[in-house]
Amino acid sequence: MSAAREVVTHPDKDALALATAERLVTRLADAQAARGTASVVLTGGRNGNALLAALADSPRAQERIDWTRLDVWWGDERFLPEGDPERNHTQAREALLDAVELDPARVHVMPPSDGRYAGDAEAAAEAYATELAAAAEGDPTVRVPAFDVLLLGVGPDTHVASLFPEHPALRETERTVVGVHGAPKPPPTRLSLTLPAIRAAEEVWLLAAGEDKADAVALALSGPGELQAPAAAVHGRSRTLWLLDEAAASRLPAH
Repeated sequence: MSAAREVVTHPDKDALALATAERLVTRLADAQAARGTASVVLTGGRNGNALLAALADSPRAQERIDWTRLDVWWGDERFLPEGDPERNHTQAREALLDAVELDPARVHVMPPSDGRYAGDAEAAAEAYATELAAAAEGDPTVRVPAFDVLLLGVGPDTHVASLFPEHPALRETERTVVGVHGAPKPPPTRLSLTLPAIRAAEEVWLLAAGEDKADAVALALSGPGELQAPAAAVHGRSRTLWLLDEAAASRLPAH
């Protein structure tokens, strides 16, 4: 059963990044206090990277999060060579990951296009799905961990992760990770969690800032079909949180 959607609006993109960073610190610290560990699924793009940069600058993040007991996953990745500046992992390292004491075994990077899975996005997706399944606990039918927070940026076309409107990956109901081919924005080949994997998260947070996201936010929150607006198709098990700035929220109906 999905959680009702909550919408929180901040004055601008900087306020959004700072407030979301503090919200994430509290959520992850609470999870670690309760269980000893926590897990987060990162997103790329300007809002995802702004959030990571805000975490890097947050004294509370350094004080309250035990980085050695945090599992870091990704919702999608550009299928490019290791270290490519366009890879979400590369950008996350620059924004935050290289500045904190993470356990390398807990940093679950989606495979690059070189190395073991050279040019084979499907094999790379299957490998990441196997890694997710190995980290799942309890029910053997659940093939991904119960992520504490799964972060998603919302694209101007309402795409989330690398799930684009009307794209075949949106229709996947069995696999947890897929290779995405012919993506409408470069690069055309990507890896992405599927809707079943995303919906397994305890909390899903969708981030959007800027006037260029306003139409997408309004469409996704108006109840469209899932194939038309992928952002409308995602939800968490206990919470679904839309975190916006005023520009991105500017076309929502007045309450």
